[in-house]
Amino acid sequence: MARDRRPSLLRRASERDGKDIDTARIAEGMTYLRNRGRDTLHDRLHRVRMSVGLAVQAGLAAALAYLVSHYILNNAQPVFAPISAVGTLAASIGQRLRRTVELIVGVAVGVFLGDGLVYFLGTGSWQLGLVVTASILLTIFFGGSVAVVIQAAATAVLIVTLSPSTQNLEIPRFVDAAVGGGIALVVTAILLPLNPLRVINRAARPALDLLADQLDNAAQALREQDRGRAQRALERLRENKEELATFTEAIEGAKETTILSPARWHRRSELTHYAEAADPIDRAMRNSGTLIRRSVTLIEDEEPVPDSMPDAVNHLAESVRLLRHEFSVGAEPQRARERSLRAVSEAGRAYGQGVGFSGSVVIAQVRTTASDLMVASGIEQEEANRLVRQAFGRPEREEGAPEGRPGPQPPTAPALG
Repeated sequence: MARDRRPSLLRRASERDGKDIDTARIAEGMTYLRNRGRDTLHDRLHRVRMSVGLAVQAGLAAALAYLVSHYILNNAQPVFAPISAVGTLAASIGQRLRRTVELIVGVAVGVFLGDGLVYFLGTGSWQLGLVVTASILLTIFFGGSVAVVIQAAATAVLIVTLSPSTQNLEIPRFVDAAVGGGIALVVTAILLPLNPLRVINRAARPALDLLADQLDNAAQALREQDRGRAQRALERLRENKEELATFTEAIEGAKETTILSPARWHRRSELTHYAEAADPIDRAMRNSGTLIRRSVTLIEDEEPVPDSMPDAVNHLAESVRLLRHEFSVGAEPQRARERSLRAVSEAGRAYGQGVGFSGSVVIAQVRTTASDLMVASGIEQEEANRLVRQAFGRPEREEGAPEGRPGPQPPTAPALG
């Protein structure tokens, strides 16, 4: 019999049911890389779309600040006004009025300290270091924000370094800060106000899509008993801080727009839905994390997984997507509520069929997350809890259980961890 001289790696691959294991793994890896590349490009394009409005606002504000400072106030070098305008717009979305005040206060502190120390100590490297240190410590002592500290220190540096060659720098610097900040507010409130709902919809999409996608992955992992997939879903959901921060910041920015811009006052009532939904969506994120973490444990412990359990998790994912869609079109989120209750109903069916300890926790988190989504849709917490209990029902007694033995009680959610 001839000896098989093929490399052992290929021989082992061919002996495993005739399948080329290495090729399959390589193909899977390449598919993952292609999908990851598309996701990265998609994320970057989404960030660009999110920033287009702000970029146009900043460009217009900078141009107007330059024109006002140069041609109306006769400032030969109108550098600070455009900088202040851009800083007001870009550095603190949702707090631009406060940012303008901080710019002016920071400049005032920097001018005061810079002029005072230059008058008594002169100019030089050690004087510059002393002025910056004093500006930072003084503004921190009086409770100034990071923006005030930066403006005070930067203005002090400008005063110390430019005063010897530029006369009367202090007043133009102070006026430019006020002009730049004021023009930024005029641009955002009157000349080019953004649509607050459009801004929030774009910001909400990554956070809600992340939640829905990972719930879908968890459901599929439960069906296939795939611990790795559940673990990856958990890890991805834990990386949600950026999405939630963007969402929360967009809500604050939209609130500011509806306060400052007369053209957007009529949007206040519509904005209320999103503003009130931020906290329950955050809770839904955290409770879903507990759900997925327990799914990992459930798979590791080889506990039973009734078919209704992954169905319930899938319904939660679809509820999140419906909630995002109905918010974006300004519709009452009735379909999202119905899907949340369907998730609870499936969870009740799974519980009645029999689950282990981790399975009962997964069921409890389905109930809790569904309640969070109901509250996010505009339902009061007490009413949401009542509807969830009603949808869960009382699981039927298991076959073969003694007549006198009480049936299983609905699980309660554990403490968040």
